[in-house]
Amino acid sequence: MDKMPKWADVVLIPVISLILAAVLSALVILAIGENPVEAVKLMVTGALGSTYGWGYTLYYATNFMFTGLAVAVAFHARMFNIGGEGQAMLGGLGVAIVCLYVDWPHWTIALLAACAASMLFGAAWAAIPAYLQAKRGSHIVITTIMFNFIAAAFLNYMLVNVMRPEGSMDPATARFSETVHLPTLHELLAPIGINFSKAAPANVSLLVAIAACFVIWALIWRTRLGYEIRAYGHSETGAVYAGISPVRITIVAMLISGALAGLMAINNVMGEAERLVLNSTEGAGFIGIAVALMGRSHPFGVFLAAILFGFLYQGGAELALWTSIPRELIVVIQALVILFTGALDNMVRMPLEKLFLSMRRGAQ
Repeated sequence: MDKMPKWADVVLIPVISLILAAVLSALVILAIGENPVEAVKLMVTGALGSTYGWGYTLYYATNFMFTGLAVAVAFHARMFNIGGEGQAMLGGLGVAIVCLYVDWPHWTIALLAACAASMLFGAAWAAIPAYLQAKRGSHIVITTIMFNFIAAAFLNYMLVNVMRPEGSMDPATARFSETVHLPTLHELLAPIGINFSKAAPANVSLLVAIAACFVIWALIWRTRLGYEIRAYGHSETGAVYAGISPVRITIVAMLISGALAGLMAINNVMGEAERLVLNSTEGAGFIGIAVALMGRSHPFGVFLAAILFGFLYQGGAELALWTSIPRELIVVIQALVILFTGALDNMVRMPLEKLFLSMRRGAQ
């Protein structure tokens, strides 16, 4: 019998963790002489109080959905993919190649090709750590971390020496042609009479991210492969006894994970920057870990957690812009949320388990 109800694990623990992180963040803001209530109001107004704020919140959330799903799939196979950052960088390279060197007649066809290229490049970058884990026993955490640095160095070389336009000093590719520019939410919603900010970077990639949540839900809980991934994650010995190949599951799960991380590039490279630049991922690969932890590796939870972190990113930017709260403190607040929802999960979980067990005994 479970120590606590499923709803408590999925909803109650994250909510309590968020409250603890918020209380500690408020104390930190008080310590530097700012009003935490006003700070929260400014964050809410800046991130959710206008279509401009919503546009940035949803833009960041789109990135986090892709990387959160990437981490979640690996979690189900009992792997910790910390290489989402590097896989997203290589996904951006795939998007840039497709958008720069092929003359596409319309953005819809270009988007399909970019999705395929970004997933292929991301999966290829995840394939090597997957093989090393499955065949050589190398730890997936160590290899994926190292591959982030290799990806950054390789992308730097490509942008400086291969793909940089002649005469340009900026380590970035040329801008993509207008035929591959993705429609923003302003352009998508205008025909149905909804006035959304033109300056907001949220684009059609958001719909792709939401679709990815549904696809991963169906894959993990409605297919044989998903069952095998979850079975292997729960018990390797039990999975082997049932005839499930650890090598195959390790490699397949990491390929799917890498493909999802690479797919993020359609949002930040093709949709927002409309060219490939250095550090286009902006740490989204690492935030995906916190998103997957908070979302309990469930696609719906990942969706909600991604919206929350999108709010923190955009609201934090507004705080840094309009108050004396330094940008570094915003990072601290985000880190506190990650700390309580991830690393200190058992600090909330264990007392709750004891509470529910005592309630259950008292009811008997």
